[in-house]
Amino acid sequence: MEDPQNSRDAAGAGDAAQELPLGVRVAAAWSWRLVLIGIALAGFLWLVVQVRIIVIPVLVAILLTALLAPVVHWFERQKLPRWLGVVFALALFVALVWVLLTLIITQLRDGLGDVASRSEEVWWEMLRWAEATFGISANEIGAFTDQLWKTVDEHQSELWNGALGVATSAGQFVAGLLLTIFSLIFMLIDGQRIWNWVLGFLPARAHAPVDAAGRAGWVSVGQYVRVQIFVAFVDAVGIGVGAAVLGVPLAIPIAILVFLGSFIPFLGAISTGLLAAFVALVYNGPVTALLMLGVVILVNQIEGHVLQPLVMGSAVRVHPLGVVLAVSTGALLAGIPGALFAVPLAAAANSIVNVLVKRQWETGVDPVAEYHRRYQMHHRAKHRARAVARMRRKEGRS
Repeated sequence: MEDPQNSRDAAGAGDAAQELPLGVRVAAAWSWRLVLIGIALAGFLWLVVQVRIIVIPVLVAILLTALLAPVVHWFERQKLPRWLGVVFALALFVALVWVLLTLIITQLRDGLGDVASRSEEVWWEMLRWAEATFGISANEIGAFTDQLWKTVDEHQSELWNGALGVATSAGQFVAGLLLTIFSLIFMLIDGQRIWNWVLGFLPARAHAPVDAAGRAGWVSVGQYVRVQIFVAFVDAVGIGVGAAVLGVPLAIPIAILVFLGSFIPFLGAISTGLLAAFVALVYNGPVTALLMLGVVILVNQIEGHVLQPLVMGSAVRVHPLGVVLAVSTGALLAGIPGALFAVPLAAAANSIVNVLVKRQWETGVDPVAEYHRRYQMHHRAKHRARAVARMRRKEGRS
């Protein structure tokens, strides 16, 4: 039998809730749900940070897979073996990276010693200029430098700890590089099977919507990678040509470094472009350095206000303001990796949400079951073909 006291308390609580305005009740209902979502998101980000040595290489492998997958698909359309396309794509990628690194190393090796000597000369010229302009003698600056070296010598233990930290970071980099290569190879060879394996962890009724959303996100990531290569090429050509016109040495390695650095939106081109301004200062003087800095800023402005928001935004179907905010938020939360992955993650999330909201998937079809059915049919066909081939060989011997 129901307790009368409990009935009165429930009725009183219901009356009190009804006394609140509808807007307050709706806001309260939304608030606690948003708080739970925020807590879950914070926990997920914390987990990602803890396993970043695994997450970052896998994300890099996904971007590289999106870049090289069209090459593999072209081989399949030509009725050639998939493994041949994978080998060709990997060989092409390794060859391009090798060419870029070779150009950088050979060019810098020939001119790095000269850059060091010229930098020393510029340093002494600056000391003489400071002495003539501000009355600061070279001896005073030398005493300050000696004190700096003395401080460094007194804190060798901290420096050694920092060196050990660098060594640890180097070990993590090598481990991450190997994991990236390993993941890239398997994603190119068996990406569809891996995706269906992931879908298999979900309920059967979620297979179709998640598959459609994931494919849409994958298309956006591929478009991002291809457009980002174009943006990086424009940055490299702009700064490299500007350095060559101004007579700045090492224009080719500077352009290659700009190309590689431009894969970090907004931040990469300006950071690597400052190297061109420094080389111009060392070799050509402050006027040329200022002109070179102006070229870097101009190219960066073209990237920031034209290429990234308009070209990149239209390719990945994200508003230009969304691109800027995504990069800024990613850099704030995770530094360089956050800035690198912010736009592709935003593009994929935008496509995924659009597919789920518009329900753009074929109902009544389980993609996982369909994949397994086709795989079994293909496997049986291969067995039949091998059996027929064996029978023909036996008949030929008899």
